[in-house]
Amino acid sequence: MKAIKNWDNKTWLSSKAYINSFNKFLIKNANLKSNSKILDIGCGRGKILGNLSTKLKLENRPIGIDIESHKDKDKKIFFKKIDGINFFKSNNKRFDLILIKQTIHLLKMSEIKKLIKLCKNNLLVEGQIFIFTLDPVRNEIPTFKKMHLKLQQSLSKDKKIINFIIKTNKCIKKKFIYKVKIKKQKYLKMVKDRYISTLLDFNLKDIEKGCEEIRLKFQNEIKFRDKLRCIVIKK
Repeated sequence: MKAIKNWDNKTWLSSKAYINSFNKFLIKNANLKSNSKILDIGCGRGKILGNLSTKLKLENRPIGIDIESHKDKDKKIFFKKIDGINFFKSNNKRFDLILIKQTIHLLKMSEIKKLIKLCKNNLLVEGQIFIFTLDPVRNEIPTFKKMHLKLQQSLSKDKKIINFIIKTNKCIKKKFIYKVKIKKQKYLKMVKDRYISTLLDFNLKDIEKGCEEIRLKFQNEIKFRDKLRCIVIKK
């Protein structure tokens, strides 16, 4: 599985406004409290967990795991460099919330099935799994032509994953929408940093050509809605 190194590095996804909005959604919908025990699978730099820890004054240090270890991780989390399946092999804790945000599409279907089973087995009685994916139908992420084609392939997989999860588990469906306003130059920097998995396989020539398309296609300030599907699984 490839690591996405820069999704939360100076992007709208790492902004205070985005994290506050996302965590407001989580606190309300997952009914989080100061004694909640939280695990984030694919936590990146742990900024979402760190913010949650501050907001809720968490009594239990939240756990974040990722296959990429960053030097600038949030200090309020307990971090472990490991994937979700291997984490549960030695885990003896139970959780109120297991968060899987925009990473599940990087797994094979067999791995997804195994991971969800492990997550369910490691929930507390009232615990929940929150799985977030890009909206596969009404997606508004700014793209260039080659990126758009690759993104559609990825979203097609997301759709299959969502359908599989819904068919094999008792689920509640929710949506999270964040209105993005970003300077074109900043977005171009994100594209060059390959902030989304869609861009990981592109070579430098692809990226440079794509950036030129974006320069011509969009105004100096790019506006769109970052739309996520949320699947909630209970034990």
